[in-house]
Amino acid sequence: MKRREFITLIGGAAVWPLATRAQQSAMPIIGFVSARSAEASVRDDAAFNKGLGKTGYVEGQNVAVEYHWLDGQFGRLSSLMADLVRRRVAVIATPNNAAALAAKAATTTIPIVFGVAEDPTHLGLVASLARPGGNATGINFFPGEVVAKRLGLLHDLVPKAVRIAVLVNPANTKVAEERDTRSCTRPRPANSGP
Repeated sequence: MKRREFITLIGGAAVWPLATRAQQSAMPIIGFVSARSAEASVRDDAAFNKGLGKTGYVEGQNVAVEYHWLDGQFGRLSSLMADLVRRRVAVIATPNNAAALAAKAATTTIPIVFGVAEDPTHLGLVASLARPGGNATGINFFPGEVVAKRLGLLHDLVPKAVRIAVLVNPANTKVAEERDTRSCTRPRPANSGP
C-alpha cells in the first residue's frame, strides 16, 4: 500500500464516525399550523421565514419547518396536535386562537409560540402577560383596544356623527373583532365625552 492511499484510508476512517453522528442528529422541526389555506398563507409563511432568518435559523439548513394548513377545518386540530406531540417536534407555532388552544391542550412540554387576537390570559394560554409561565408564549394584537381607539378618533374627527357604519367581510372577520366593534358603538349619553 502506498503512503497516499494509507493517509486517505486513515483520513476517511477518522471522518466516517463524524459523518455517521451528523446523520443521526436530525434538524429540529417546527410544526407551523395555520387555520387558512396554503394559498392564503403565502405572505404569513414568508414573514415567518424572515423572522426565523433574523434569529439565525434558515429553513433546510439548521431547522425544518412542517407547514400544516387547516383550510378552516378545525375538526382536524386535535389529531394534528397529537401527531406533532407524538413525533416530538421542537416547537409548535401558530397565528391562530383555536390552534394555540389545541396545542396547549395537547402538550405541557413542547414550547408553543402563538399570535392571537384575544387576550391570552382570558383564553387560558398563559398565566399573565408579564409572566406567562408554562410552555406557551407569544403575541397579542389587542384588536378590541385598537377598534375602540379607531372609533374614538373617528368621533373626535366627526363629533356630530350620529351613525357610523362598519363594513366587514363575513368570510374573513374575527368574531372577537366584530363583538368589540359592536360594544364600542353603543350610544353614549349626552355630554359623556370621548
